[in-house]
Amino acid sequence: MMNTFGYTGMDTLLAGSFRAAIYCRLSKDDDLDGTSASIENQRDMLEKFCQKQGWEVTAVYQDDGFTGLNMERPDLKRMLKAIERKQVNLVITKDLSRLGRNYLQTGQLIEDFFPRNGVRYIAMNDGIDTMRDNNDIAPFKNILNEMYSKDISKKVHSSYVQKAQKGQFTGCIAPFGYKKDPEDKNHLLIDGETAPVVRLIFGYALDGHGPNYIRRRLEEEKHPCPTWWNRKRGHRNIRTKWEKKDPENGRYVWDFSVIKEILMNPVYTGAIASQKTEYRFKIGTIRDKKPEDWIVVEGTHEPLVDKKDFAIVQEKLKSRQRPGKSGEINLFAGLIKCGECGKALTIRTTHEKFPKRIFSCKTYNAYGKQHCTQHRVEFDTLYSLVLNKIRECAAAALTDSEAVANRLTNTCEAEQKGQREAMERTLAKDEERIEVLEKMVLRLYEDMVAGRITEENFNLLLEKTQKEQAELKAKVEEGRKRLADEIRLAVDARQWVESIQEYRDITVLDASILNRLMKEIVVHETIDSDKTRHISIEIHFNLKPIPEVEQVTD
Repeated sequence: MMNTFGYTGMDTLLAGSFRAAIYCRLSKDDDLDGTSASIENQRDMLEKFCQKQGWEVTAVYQDDGFTGLNMERPDLKRMLKAIERKQVNLVITKDLSRLGRNYLQTGQLIEDFFPRNGVRYIAMNDGIDTMRDNNDIAPFKNILNEMYSKDISKKVHSSYVQKAQKGQFTGCIAPFGYKKDPEDKNHLLIDGETAPVVRLIFGYALDGHGPNYIRRRLEEEKHPCPTWWNRKRGHRNIRTKWEKKDPENGRYVWDFSVIKEILMNPVYTGAIASQKTEYRFKIGTIRDKKPEDWIVVEGTHEPLVDKKDFAIVQEKLKSRQRPGKSGEINLFAGLIKCGECGKALTIRTTHEKFPKRIFSCKTYNAYGKQHCTQHRVEFDTLYSLVLNKIRECAAAALTDSEAVANRLTNTCEAEQKGQREAMERTLAKDEERIEVLEKMVLRLYEDMVAGRITEENFNLLLEKTQKEQAELKAKVEEGRKRLADEIRLAVDARQWVESIQEYRDITVLDASILNRLMKEIVVHETIDSDKTRHISIEIHFNLKPIPEVEQVTD
């Protein structure tokens, strides 16, 4: 007999002996199939069902907003602890997918954890009851549930990509300075109340002021922060910690990161930049994409800032440097690094009769010569070396531009070919290891179900294996992107030659010039048996990756 809930073969056998726990779960993806799967509906349905069977409901556990792939849900963990304390011996869910969509870990609960703890499990709409012999379909349901979750994830991503390619805005709240078009929620309109503040922020930046200065000016001029505006308009009922401390004046406190985010957001040029992050399905994490991997569509709405002004602000942000303890600015900050350990070279001023500013390896400074050597370079030496190299390249480009262009092309192509081959070998090795790990996970599960390994050992080995899988997949994904970038890179030698020519007569370096021209400066050090130190410095130009090497010997 089938009742209205879709569960077959139910009766009131031993009704009084069961201490039932109802478990409900809902994620955003559940809205996509058009069914009413709300937490309230699930709970009401299951409570009525338990009442009909004469079972006592000892607790209701519910996780709202959690994907079924995440087995670290707060209330799921609470329920499992209650089971271990023998407070629950019957678990009921609307269907199997409510318990989880990860087929390995959901299967481990149903086939090992529940039976070992004397727990009966019922997935009502799927007709699964572990007290009866009708559960052969459960493992297949688990696999289908995980496949469904993957499919939904792909569909959602595909939908957002399509909107991004059309230049549609898909955020929940419009960027500060804009509002959503009442007639089209994917289109932005200028917000007359907040747009002047955005223009003011960019105005200060164009005058050469940094985010901290701008933050102070906005606070002095009593401009409410974006959080206050969002709450005023009913978007989010959130108060900053400053508003909680001082409701009257806290609204005028701005965060440094908010200013910087506004200054770096291309939305203010009339463009929509989407797909800035990516969701890693299996391990449930989000990571930032590189700006070159964003989807950017120009001219989607009215700009607040001219594109040229926006570009100038980006250059100013890149070239801004913090003074050191001596009050002097390190022009090479973010550019110079150790060729052996890869760490940055830090600068300090010596305490001598005639003080010198010197660079040295960060690892050496922190851990000593056992981990790296000093890589000592005087600031003045490096300054002269870089200045002369820029002038030398500029002069060569003016004298024989064709020869320089050919040299650049040949060097880049040879370097890229070697890099690509090495990357392809590494990727093939990592992908082979991922396949091995996938087979290992299945064998582990089979061994645990067959009783060849304990649940504790299974969990330890599973965690270790899945961690290695996740790390390798992330590494392969990043490697594939880098390889694609290498393949796409075209050496426009003549453009490089034209760009470098303007620096032939340069006499002074500043941070802006260095950040525009330099990709990185790599310092290598070798020490002879007689303790003679040899320093070699690679200057990698930012316009094209051709290294220029200079030797410095102590």
